[in-house]
Amino acid sequence: MWKQENAAYAEDGMTLDRRVTTSGRTASAESVIAFVGKGVAFKGVITYSGTVRIDGAFDGEIHADGGLVVGPEAVITAKVTAGSVVSEGTITGDVQASERVTLLSPAVMNGSLKTPLLSIEEGVRMNGTLEMAESVQKSASREHKEHKLYPVGPSPRAPLKREEDRPNNDENT
Repeated sequence: MWKQENAAYAEDGMTLDRRVTTSGRTASAESVIAFVGKGVAFKGVITYSGTVRIDGAFDGEIHADGGLVVGPEAVITAKVTAGSVVSEGTITGDVQASERVTLLSPAVMNGSLKTPLLSIEEGVRMNGTLEMAESVQKSASREHKEHKLYPVGPSPRAPLKREEDRPNNDENT
């Protein structure tokens, strides 16, 4: 049954194969290590490595260094910490992703969102706060400082002096 469910999600073109990205690559059906199916309600704490897909209801906390995929009918009320999050469903709570968050229509995000990269598709509703992670901003700033900057335009010269700034060399005064 597990293989049949995974095959269905990989074939529909709207879920795993086309839309789920973790660490910049597309996740295949085989990379999903756990699955909370449609109609299933789960309450508690999930801690994992890899990618988890939720299509049902979840209430609690999610801690991962991999990806979280939230299906279009999923309802999640949780504190989420993950590497990447791809959501088409409803998330209420604080979400922190170390890599990226992708919100696809008809997703609803209620709460705070902290991530270095964010993609929001037209039709998504987001109610809450957004913080672009400082670690990415700092690394971008460091990268910028590593490049030597050269002036553009005329070579630097002493500033021109105005008439009022010039010493008065008039002997008649």
